[in-house]
Formats: sequence, C-alpha cells, structure tokens
Amino acid sequence: MKAIYLRELRACFTNMTGCVFIAVVTFFIGIYFMANNLYYGYPQFSYALLNGIVVFLVAVPILTMRSMAEERRSRTDQLLLTAPVSLTGVVLGKYFSMLTVLAIPMGLFCLCPLIIAANGTGQLASDYASILAFFLMGCVFVAVGMFLSALTESQVIAAVGTFAALLVLYLWDDLMEFLPDVLSGVLSRFSFSSVLYNFAYYSVFDVGGVVLYLSLAGLFVFLTVQVLQKRRWG
Repeated sequence: MKAIYLRELRACFTNMTGCVFIAVVTFFIGIYFMANNLYYGYPQFSYALLNGIVVFLVAVPILTMRSMAEERRSRTDQLLLTAPVSLTGVVLGKYFSMLTVLAIPMGLFCLCPLIIAANGTGQLASDYASILAFFLMGCVFVAVGMFLSALTESQVIAAVGTFAALLVLYLWDDLMEFLPDVLSGVLSRFSFSSVLYNFAYYSVFDVGGVVLYLSLAGLFVFLTVQVLQKRRWG
C-alpha cells in the first residue's frame, strides 16, 4: 500500500490536479475568510467554512476524476489487479494520497483562527472542531468521487457524476421536503451538511455526525474495492 500511496501522491502533483485542488480550495476559503472575518469582523472562522462547502463541489471532482478512470482508460489497471497486493491496499493507497492533498489546505486553515484571536476574540475550540468536521466532509466527498471514478474510464463522466452526487448530498435537506413525511423523516437522519452546521453555528461537537461522516467514507471505499474485485474476477 505504501508504494501505491507514494506513487499516487507524486502523480497528484506531477499532473497538477493536486496543485489545482489546493489552490482552488485555499483561494475561495481565503476570500470568505477575508470577507466574513477580516472585513465584517465575525469572530468565527467556521462561517467561512460553511460558505466554502460549495467549493468542494467543484474542487473534489478535479482531484478524484482520474484516480481510477485514468488507470482504466490507459489499461494500467490490469497491473494493479494482478499486483501482489490486496485490492483493499490499492484502494486505500489511492484514497490516502488524495486525503493527504486534502489535508494541506486544512493545515493552512488552522492558522486563520489564530489570526482572528490575535486581533480580537477568537473561538478557537469551535473553529478547530469545525475544521475537523470540514476535513471529514471532504473525506466523504473524496470517497464518493473515487467510487464513481472506478465505474468509468472517462474522466469527464467521473467528474460530472461526482459533481452531481455531491450536489445531492449538499441539497439533501431541501430534497427531503419533496418526499412523503414518513420517508423524509427517516432519510433526514442522514442529513449531510447539518453536521457541519452543528459544529459551526451551534458550537456543538456532533459525535453522531462524525460517525456518519466516517461511516459514509468507509462505505464508499468499500464499494470501490468491490467494483475492482468484480473486474478482477469478471
């Protein structure tokens, strides 16, 4: 798994997808930070993160679209499927490499609450908990994108499909209003963006939300392994 991880991490920067992802996320969150916290004077950096969820909808497909689709298009996936390493190790190596790229802007964001605190009253505990929740949300988004990339050899289809899937997750609460009460009552328990709202707006460490994020990330990683497993024996 380590060899796959290092290869994929190197590829993220040699083909510029990692650089583009980091630049896009940092740039737009930085704009929200400047507007909300430095200009209007809000003490919570978490507000910038809430506004920045939509950035993930565009940036994550850029990061994940080639993770599996490119291997399939260039037929190098056959080397992975026959390599002396488990498919779980292959998938986790790719997944952790993308999470490493995701963690870089998160590390930069950790400076923002300190800047706010140095110039006024900061909400450090709430802000850092929100950054953690934002990172875990990104982990789910990356897992979804990797799964959809494994279903096709077209990077364009993978990117568009990932954007559509993430948009559904983003609009989950609004979509529940169009469903029957019984069904919406059940599905609303899986509300995705409300977890980050609990961290950011209400300063509540939502343990159930953390479990939801980790469970969804694990589920889509598992599904990706199953897709490759099917192709290995198909």
